[in-house]
Amino acid sequence: MTGTALITGASSGIGLELARIHARRKGNLVIVARSVGKLEELKSELESQHGISVLVIAEDLSSVGAAKRIHDRVQAEGIEIEVLINNAGFGGQGAFIERDWEADRDMIEVNVIALSELCRFFIPHMVARNKGRVLNVSSTAALIPGPLQATYFATKAFVTSLSNALHEELRKTKVTVTALMPGATETGFASEAGLEGTELFKETASAASVAKAGYSAMMAGKLNVIAGVPFARRITYALLPFIPKSRVLRVVRKTQETG
Repeated sequence: MTGTALITGASSGIGLELARIHARRKGNLVIVARSVGKLEELKSELESQHGISVLVIAEDLSSVGAAKRIHDRVQAEGIEIEVLINNAGFGGQGAFIERDWEADRDMIEVNVIALSELCRFFIPHMVARNKGRVLNVSSTAALIPGPLQATYFATKAFVTSLSNALHEELRKTKVTVTALMPGATETGFASEAGLEGTELFKETASAASVAKAGYSAMMAGKLNVIAGVPFARRITYALLPFIPKSRVLRVVRKTQETG
C-alpha cells in the first residue's frame, strides 16, 4: 500500500526522512510544518526526483484548531489520506516549576492535542475504506518519567498509550496504529530542547535509520518499534520493572543535567 501520506514535522529530522522514504515508494504526500520555505524546497526535491505530487501545508500545530484546518484543507483538495504520520513534536529541558508555562503548554498542544485530533479526524476515513496506516512518533521517554523534562516525557507516555489503545480498538479492521519510540537521534531536537552536551545525547542514531525502522514497522502493522537505541540501553529498558523507581528517576535526571 503506497497511497498518499500526511506527515507533520516534515521539514527536518525524522519527518523529512520519512517523507523521502514514502516518495521513493512513489507515494504522494501532504507535508506539514511551520517553515513554508523548507517545505517548498522538499516539495521541489521530491516531485522532481520521484514524479509524485506533494501538497504543502504551512501550519503551527501549537495553534488551537491547527489539526482541523489541516483536515479541512485536505478534504477541500479531495485527497484521501491512507498513511498518517504524526511526527511533529518538541521538548524542553529544565525543572517543571521553573520552565515557562506557555512553552510547556505549547508542547502539550503539539505533542498531545494536535496528534490526537489528527488521529480523530483522519482515522474514521481510513476505517470507512477499511485501509490505512498510522505512525505516531513517540519516544523511549514514554517508558519512564523524566525529571528535568517532566512535560515532554509525560506527553510521550500519552502518545504510546493512545497509539496502543487505538491499535487494539482497530484490530478487526485493516487500519493499524504503530508507535515509533526512538532513542537519542541526530535531529534538531537536542539544541531546541537545551540538551546539547548532556549524557542523554552522547550517543545518537541517524534520523534516516530511525525513519527506516519506523516506516517498515508501520507498513507491517506492528504495535511498537524501538529504534536508534544501543544494545546496552535496550537491556536497561528490559530491566526497568525490576529496578527501584527512585533509583531510575535519579539516573534519568543525571542524563539530562546540563551543568
